Amino acid sequence: MLQAINKRLEQCMPLITPTSVILGILLTVYFKPYTGLVPWIFAFITFSGSLSLNFKDLQRVLTQPLPIAASLVLLHGIMPLIAWAIGKLLLHGDPHLVTGLVLLLAVPTGIVSFMWVSMYKGNIAMTLSIILIDTLLSPFVVPGVMTLLVGADVDMDVWGMMKGLLIMVVAPSVLGMLLNGWTGGRVKTSWGPRLSPFSKIGLAFVIMINSAVIAPYFTGVTPELIWTAVVIIIVVAVGYLAGFLGSRLLGWDRGLTVTMTFNCGMRNISAGAVLAIAYFPPAVAMPVIIGMLFQQMMASFFGYFLLSDRKKKPTDATAAA
Repeated sequence: MLQAINKRLEQCMPLITPTSVILGILLTVYFKPYTGLVPWIFAFITFSGSLSLNFKDLQRVLTQPLPIAASLVLLHGIMPLIAWAIGKLLLHGDPHLVTGLVLLLAVPTGIVSFMWVSMYKGNIAMTLSIILIDTLLSPFVVPGVMTLLVGADVDMDVWGMMKGLLIMVVAPSVLGMLLNGWTGGRVKTSWGPRLSPFSKIGLAFVIMINSAVIAPYFTGVTPELIWTAVVIIIVVAVGYLAGFLGSRLLGWDRGLTVTMTFNCGMRNISAGAVLAIAYFPPAVAMPVIIGMLFQQMMASFFGYFLLSDRKKKPTDATAAA
């Protein structure tokens, strides 16, 4: 029954994210009081998703360190800088919106990129290793990038951000990986299917609660809001294009191109939204929440037009946040 529910939720994920945002905005009075639960719900989501990670894949791919290094440079060096420049140029340098854009491209790559890389037959071991390393480095890299690029413009709780990433991302990921290794992979097949539907339901609640907090910024559809959304779509697209073009310039094969495209484009935006709500002024979360709406859509778009064999379409493109 849980597997059937999970399959149905996967099919509905492209609708669940925008629906959760709308419900959070409309029912802000009911969801906003539960803001304190968000880090713990997200820690459970991370734990559930990390049950497929292990250290053996990391050991294998460390013989090819260049793709991992290139991914990290793109993820936390080049792309946050591009987001900062786009924000300064197209959003009149609004400090909160610029900070949100930078945070959108500074958070670690998302575990869901594994699904897209599998679907388009990329390098699975490399994908899992990039996710693992980026996750473990995130408490140091993300606050460092944010401090460097926007620390002088917006007040932020750097130590709180590091602690939040340790609790929400690193600790549950390490626990999931240790359980996977200790059970010889059995936990992935026994617990994974049972926890997956609760993970997706938890994600919907996280999105609703975060959306409730920033509801005042979505009280009306204005030209400024529409323009901000357009800029955010551009920034999200930059991640996928950077991964694709970077791998092509380096002459890597199709498997690594697929891996780089999705690992550099997919971000753990849900974690970014939690960080934005907890450690920044509320307006910073707006670009992150809007980016959440378009990330999966962009993955489907770039996967189809840049990576797929048009004669043979990939398998069912279900999505998770």
